This record gives sequence, structure tokens and C-alpha cells, in this order.
Amino acid sequence: MAQEVQSKGLFVVGTGTDVGKTYITGLLVKALREGGYKAGYYKAAVSGAPSIADSDAGYVNKVANMGAPEDTLLSYLYDHAVSPHLAAQWEGNPVEQSVVTAAFEAAKERYEYVTMEGSGGIMCPLRYDEIDQIFLEDVIQWFHLPTVLVAHAGLGTINATVLTIEYLRARQIPVKGVILNYYTNSPMEQDNKKMIETLTGVPVIACVPEGASDLGVSADSLATLYDEV
Repeated sequence: MAQEVQSKGLFVVGTGTDVGKTYITGLLVKALREGGYKAGYYKAAVSGAPSIADSDAGYVNKVANMGAPEDTLLSYLYDHAVSPHLAAQWEGNPVEQSVVTAAFEAAKERYEYVTMEGSGGIMCPLRYDEIDQIFLEDVIQWFHLPTVLVAHAGLGTINATVLTIEYLRARQIPVKGVILNYYTNSPMEQDNKKMIETLTGVPVIACVPEGASDLGVSADSLATLYDEV
């Protein structure tokens, strides 16, 4: 009888909106799959997309050549391009822990390496009403996931990156590494990389130029970021 394989997971956090978190997530899942890993993707909530195909989840599905059924990629889709908690207030259908948990467990059944992508930055509220209050960090805690942090390589990233890492650490959430996106290798960005590593002790594992087709990191190295879940 074949031994059951324990799935591993990783949560991709951004320092904020528009740092290219979905783009990096797509390259991450793509690298694992091309490296022979049974890797997949799941995101709890997306706002500002008319359909799953046109959402962050649909992008990753396409870029990583997953070919996954759309309803397995995402649980909540909101039309308004605002924080999910506000979109849910306007549109109804607020995030439920039981729905997200069931979807994540299903992803673990399908994949040995599950990459979960967040929405916005770490303080993004997914639900905030009189019934429940759910933040991005709550989802990470539900599944005991380690994180990798995506940050813009340019001006301001030292502050945003260090603060996010300190917040995660205060919640006992492991940070496996930082990925700097939109990297041009300018002297300032080289110093940003050095300062982030010096101030946090967290390695910058990839510096990704705009439009890159890969992360420049081996699939085997990326696989070590994931923990059993």
C-alpha cells in the first residue's frame, strides 16, 4: 500500500498592493511544476475582477500551465476593486472560514505543494462585519503556513519590508525569504537588498526584473520554502 504523501504549503504575502505579488506567485508555481513538483495554487478572495479567468487566480492558472478547474482556484470573487471586506459589504457573500478551510483541504488533496496567495498587504481585512472579523494573518494562522514576502525593489521598500516582517514575527508567523520585484540592479536597489537582509536577517532569495519569465531560482531551492501542513 502506497504511503500517503504529506502536503506542503506556503503563503505569498505582499508588502502592499501593486508590488507584483500575483506575477511572482505565477512564476513560483510555474518553476515548481516545470521542476517536476506536483504544485498548485489557491486564493481565498479576489476583488476587482469580472471573472475568475480574469482574476489573479486565473492568471496564475494560465502562467503556471496548471489547467485547474476555475472553481478550485478561488472561493470568493468580488467585482469592486476595493478591499475584500468592503467589497463583501457592498456585494454580499462575506468570507466564511469553513468555506476557505474546505477549499484549502481540497487543494492539499490535489497537490503536494500548495501555494496560497494573499490579498494586498498583511493587514488586509477579508471580512469585517458584526458577525466576524477576518484578516489575512488569520488565514495564515488557520493553516500554520510559512510565508515568503514579495516587495517592490525600489524606493521605500526597506521600510515596508522590515515593518511587514516585524509584524509577521510578532504573530509567530515564519518568514522564509523576500523576493524583490521590478529589480533593475541600480546601486540603490542593491543597497535595499543589503539593508533588508541586515535589518531582518531574512534572505532576499530572488531579485526579479520586470517582465522576467522565471525567478532565477531552482525548483529544488523553492521547494524548501514550503512546510508540511
